[in-house]
Formats: sequence, C-alpha cells, structure tokens
Amino acid sequence: MTQDNTRQTSTEDILKNAFAAAVAVADPQVIVPQYLAKIFPIGEEPKGRCLVVGAGKASASMASAFEAYAKKHWPQVNLEGVVLTRYGHASPTSHIQIIEAGHPVPDQAGMDGARAIYALTQQLEPGDVLIALVSGGGSSLLTLPQEGITIDDMRKTTEALLRSGAPIEEMNIVRKHLSAILGGNLARVAIARGARVEALLISDVTGDSPADIASGPCAADYSTYQDALTIFEKYSLGKNEIPASVLNHLQRGLVGEKPETLKDADLVNAQVANHVIATAYKSLEAAADYVRSQGYEAIVLGDTITGEAQTVGVTQAQLAREHVSQLIDKPLALISGGECTVTIPAGVKGRGGRCSEYLLSLFAASKDLPNLAALAADTDGIDGSEKNAGAWFTADIRRTSLDQGLTPESFLSTHDCYGFFAELGALVETGPTLTNVNDFRIILLNK
Repeated sequence: MTQDNTRQTSTEDILKNAFAAAVAVADPQVIVPQYLAKIFPIGEEPKGRCLVVGAGKASASMASAFEAYAKKHWPQVNLEGVVLTRYGHASPTSHIQIIEAGHPVPDQAGMDGARAIYALTQQLEPGDVLIALVSGGGSSLLTLPQEGITIDDMRKTTEALLRSGAPIEEMNIVRKHLSAILGGNLARVAIARGARVEALLISDVTGDSPADIASGPCAADYSTYQDALTIFEKYSLGKNEIPASVLNHLQRGLVGEKPETLKDADLVNAQVANHVIATAYKSLEAAADYVRSQGYEAIVLGDTITGEAQTVGVTQAQLAREHVSQLIDKPLALISGGECTVTIPAGVKGRGGRCSEYLLSLFAASKDLPNLAALAADTDGIDGSEKNAGAWFTADIRRTSLDQGLTPESFLSTHDCYGFFAELGALVETGPTLTNVNDFRIILLNK
C-alpha cells in the first residue's frame, strides 16, 4: 500500500486494527480445529471415552470449538467434561460444562469447579483420552488446594503476592506447590489410570513453556518447594502476610513429607503431550504484517519484555527517541509483548492495570515526541482492576490532555492510569476476547 493510502487510515484506526489483528490470530475457533486435525489424523480419532477439562480465560471458547469439531468429525465419540473460565468469559457448549469463577483472586466457585475436574479425571480408564484445554488465567482458576489449605488461605496468599509486585512466573511457582492440579498433578492422575493426555495450550507467558502456561497442569515442572519459599523471602512475606497452613505445607514439602510436582522422570513411557497452539509472538507478527500493509516499517521487539510497567514505559520512550532520527522514507512501528508488573504501595488503591500504566508512563516520558502514538492492551480484553483492555493515544489526545490541564505525573503517582485515559476518551474497550496471549504494545513513529 502506498504512503498516500496510509494517510487515508487514521493513526487511531491503525493502532486499533493492529491490536485486532493480534487478537484474531489467536482465536480458539480457528486454531483449535486446526490442531485437532493434526493430533488426531483421519482414522485415529479417540476410540474410548473422551473427557475434556480445562481452565483459563480462553478455555470456554476452546471448549465450544472442540465440541463443534467433535460433532462433525467424531460423531461416535462419547464426549463430556468440565471447563473453568473467568466470570463473563463463557461460551456455548452442549456436552462440556462451563463454570465461571473468580480471577485473579480465587473464589469458592473456582475451587468447586477444580474439584469437579479432579473428580472427573479420576474416572479415567486405560484407553480413554483426556483433553486439557488450557490458557492464561488457569492458575488462579484451578484452585484446588492440597490437604490442610483452605480457599481463604489461597486467596490471602495470592493477594499478598499481587501486592508485592511478584511477577506471574514467581506467583505460579508458589501456586504449583500448593495445588492438587497444577504443576503436572492433573496429568499425574491420568497417567496412574492408564489414560492418554493431549493438552492444547494458548500461551500468555514469556518463553511459551507448557510448565508455565496456567502453571502447567499437564506438564513436567522445573521448580521446587525451596523455590517457592525463596520467593516469600525475596518479597519479605512471612507469617504476618502468608497463612500458617501455606508455610507449613511448603516446609513439609521441603523435607520430603509431601510429593514434589511432576518431573520429567515421571513422564517416561507416559502418553502425555502438550501442544502450544497460540503464542504472543505469532500475534505480534500478525500485527506487524498489518502495519506493513499500511506503509510502516515494523520492528518486533519481542514477547519477553517484563519489569515494572512505569520503567518499561520510560525505556521504550528512549528507544523511540533513538529511532526518530533514523526515519527516512517510511514511518516506523515498534511492537512488543510480555507481561509487566505494577507494585502498589500500601494505602494506595490504584485504578487500571499494567498495560495502561505502561502507556501513561510512555506518554509522560515522550513529551518531546509530538508525533508518537501508541496503544497497549491485554489480549484477553481485561487490563487490571477495570473493564478496559488498555488504552491508546495519538498527537490529538496529547493536545487534548494539555487543553484539559491533565498532568500524567499526578495520575502515575496514584497509579490511576485508568482515570487519566478515561478523562480523554482513550480507553480500549473490547469486552472479553475469549483468548489470551499476554499483553500487546505498539508505538507508531511518524515523520
């Protein structure tokens, strides 16, 4: 497309269309059937009972896609199951029960649903197939604590870790060692019963390791009880913040009184496969292809950018500044993914999430780049505490903020990034997208 055509599409639309392209390529309705055809070639469909379980923000959509495929291609297969998803993320199914529950802080509905999944898996027999449909968000949804730990204990532990600013990878190490399902424990039940396990995973984590996606219910785990305890020490979380039952369980695991999570040695001769069917990087590439069609040169910075959201915003403003002087014929798009963190000080409530906080930091740090435009949003459609996916800004939005006397620094100091962009009408509001491949960030640099 020529540069003249590029100008016909507004900068705002290009930002939003790039995000839409990133989400579309991870649509379970498209990718689940594609992978089922690869996993089960014609003539090799499940012969025994087929149980479907799962958890995550995309899991219900995955379940409906699975049912549609099975109805068309496996009409003789006995199909049933239970899938957990976040409130508001359900999708229609006939044979697979969809249970909505709390996220990111677990609730009783999640615990009851996880217990139902665990009980169903215990019904497996040799020759049966367990299909696990897993996506980001599954860690907190699959809250079935080990014996002696209550749902309230899990909730308090999760809240303490969230407030500490611990990255999701560290939170999940703790969760794995408190759960009867995570850390490969779901696959362990199926293996003991002689069943085959096929897990379809939509990745929202950097590196796309099956052990990290929703804390790997069907994957070998690399972490230990010692790692979990070290994380508490790192963030100075002790008996005042973490329930005694949790600390006691981890200590007992450390000395061998509780079994470790599933390890590679446990998978020898087991029929267990984990298939990563959608990733953040594929979504970043789809967005890059779109902006190239609009006349931009696209640079994908990677899907592993993490750290404090405000710090990443400042860093990427500097990166944009370095690129501005190099623009020659084409405008430039810098595209990235990965999951930032937001550390909330005691006594501060905050409004928003890591995407809009990153974006407000970028906004504040790029005042000398009037033609810079950007968007940051969570591909699941929910960014943090509010109902928006994220936010965006262009040169026009920057001018409006000056006219209204909005000072980004004051909003950053109170972690009210939602309030800032709401005042400007610059929120990204998609509702639940029914997929989840982590955060999406795009910066457009025009001459």
